[in-house]
Amino acid sequence: MKMNKDLRIAISGKSGCGNTTVSTLLAEKLGVKLINFTFRQLAAEKGLTLAQVIENAKTDDSYDIAVDTRQVELARAEPCVLGSRLAIWMLKEADLKVYLMADDDVRAKRILNREGGDLNAIKEFTSMRDSEDSRRYLKLYDIDNSKFDFVDLKIDTALYNPEQIVELILKELKNKDFIEM
Repeated sequence: MKMNKDLRIAISGKSGCGNTTVSTLLAEKLGVKLINFTFRQLAAEKGLTLAQVIENAKTDDSYDIAVDTRQVELARAEPCVLGSRLAIWMLKEADLKVYLMADDDVRAKRILNREGGDLNAIKEFTSMRDSEDSRRYLKLYDIDNSKFDFVDLKIDTALYNPEQIVELILKELKNKDFIEM
């Protein structure tokens, strides 16, 4: 596969939509760096749980700013796939912007399969997290993450497996003459 330019692809979606999986597979296919620095990685760096980071971020904007600033700086440095909740909004110069979505039940079941636990508790936590994320994004960046009509590609990930989603993205890149297959 040949890239016709230094590509930067931004992929966003809520937890459980397949961002990490799709971003990883796409970066591998294109032979570019994956950038996926999230609250999960920040929690690991700080020796905290994800829940603790989310709770702290409610009153301390430095958590969001640290994650968002770092990932955009990394994405601007080289061709990449940036996979994050805010990638499509923060990396304005991305060559292709993709939004992945799935309904709440599908997302909760995926999170359950990935992390284990109780499905109802996961649904409650995910709903709280979505609400907190949306509130913070609006407050910090004036971003309404329910508005993504500007993206190049919207994909309901309940309809496809990760490999099929990557193929849809590659097809779009080919249609825009960014790659040759």
